[in-house]
Amino acid sequence: MTLETTDEETPLLHANDYVEPQQKPVITGKTPLPWSQFSIILSLQVLEPMTSQVISPFAPQLIRSIGVTNGEEARVAIYVGVLQSLFFATEALTTFHWSRLSDRVGRKPILLIGLTGISISMYSFGLSRTFWSVVLSRCLCGALNGNVVVMKSMIADITDSTNMSQAYAYIPFAWQAGIALGPLIGGLLASPTVQYPELFGRFELLKAYPYFLPCGVIGTLALVWWCITFFFLSESTQPSTSFARFLGLYKSERSTVPSDSGLRSKTKPLPFRDLLVTRVVIATCAYAATALIEISFRAVQPVFYATPIEMGGLGLDAPAIGIILAMLGILNGVLQLLLFVRLHDWLGGRNLYLFSVFSCFPMLALFPAISFAAKAQGLSHFVYLLVGLQLLAFVISYSAFGVVFMYINASAPNRASIGATNGLVQTVVSVIRAIGPAVANSAYSLSIEKQLLGGNMVYWLMAGMVCIAVGVGSALPRRLWCE
Repeated sequence: MTLETTDEETPLLHANDYVEPQQKPVITGKTPLPWSQFSIILSLQVLEPMTSQVISPFAPQLIRSIGVTNGEEARVAIYVGVLQSLFFATEALTTFHWSRLSDRVGRKPILLIGLTGISISMYSFGLSRTFWSVVLSRCLCGALNGNVVVMKSMIADITDSTNMSQAYAYIPFAWQAGIALGPLIGGLLASPTVQYPELFGRFELLKAYPYFLPCGVIGTLALVWWCITFFFLSESTQPSTSFARFLGLYKSERSTVPSDSGLRSKTKPLPFRDLLVTRVVIATCAYAATALIEISFRAVQPVFYATPIEMGGLGLDAPAIGIILAMLGILNGVLQLLLFVRLHDWLGGRNLYLFSVFSCFPMLALFPAISFAAKAQGLSHFVYLLVGLQLLAFVISYSAFGVVFMYINASAPNRASIGATNGLVQTVVSVIRAIGPAVANSAYSLSIEKQLLGGNMVYWLMAGMVCIAVGVGSALPRRLWCE
């Protein structure tokens, strides 16, 4: 087999292997994961959702305590929603710039800046006593934090097509671990002088700032991982300039190669317009379609569980809903770790994506089935069996994320623009994730209130989203793109 006939099958090269296309080696067998570096990236991946989720358990009480609602309980949810959205909104505004900067000055400096931002903002949040100081802290955390995208770029840097699926099998596990640990820390350590008076009753700081301890724990963990990153994490790409020289070079560096040329520079990041090639658009649409389905399901799921049975839900209380969601997180992380690589090796990237997306159809169809069974039998074992099947279908659908991450990294016009490509895609998806819950929950409320399509209109709407994802997934190539 000649090199000229293996372009689509040639694995992505490591970050330092910048060679001309005719010099690309053919990699046989699977390359072992570089665990010394990959384990640090995974641990950073756990820290990210912990940062966003740690405030969830005490956010309502925090809003009440700072007096912004003037005692109106109905307004608490509005302000809590604002806090939850601000982190992701500011992250969406800045993530492309951080990821593009990582292509120029390297991944490691951006990770260190992000960890510094997490630490400062979390300490600041814990010491906040007014609504605007809380808002500023969350905005600072989101604005300074481009780590989510940079970590995906680093995984692309240190893997090739033979071990990339194995690497991405661990990402959902790490993410779900952070989602579980964040609320756990926030719930157990909030108001410590009240919960554990024997241990913390004499600390005046914790009496004055009851939410400082959980925020301080996250801030301290960020400092610890700053040190680990600084001393032990190696740079995974070849920077085109140093961070100190970046501001002077940013405006002067321009690609002179036409955007449709196959002779792109392999070592320099490309201008924004050159990122908008067909394969980047396809990968972006695939990620956005998958994210829209996932965020819409997650928005409707707890509301469905809490809706009274006679109105089409299950009438569950908050603890029961929390247990189900926790089980989903554990099940998702473990099964992705165990099955993703096997499924990917068996089906291939595009087929696994389509298989995962198609599993959303039974996942959505189970909503009315569960509702019908609950109305007929109450909360029987059969109803919970159907709920379990729905959770399993969601886990299968979640495999689409691992696949699409691989396509995104492979879609970059050159290896020096992997960070910018990830940033562009993540910005689009962040906007989708901001819109999706509002659309899905509004459609759910309208379906129940007006009994549109028997109260099932929202599920038909989400089925339409799945059809879009199927169409986009069909446009993915059978094998990953290569440079």
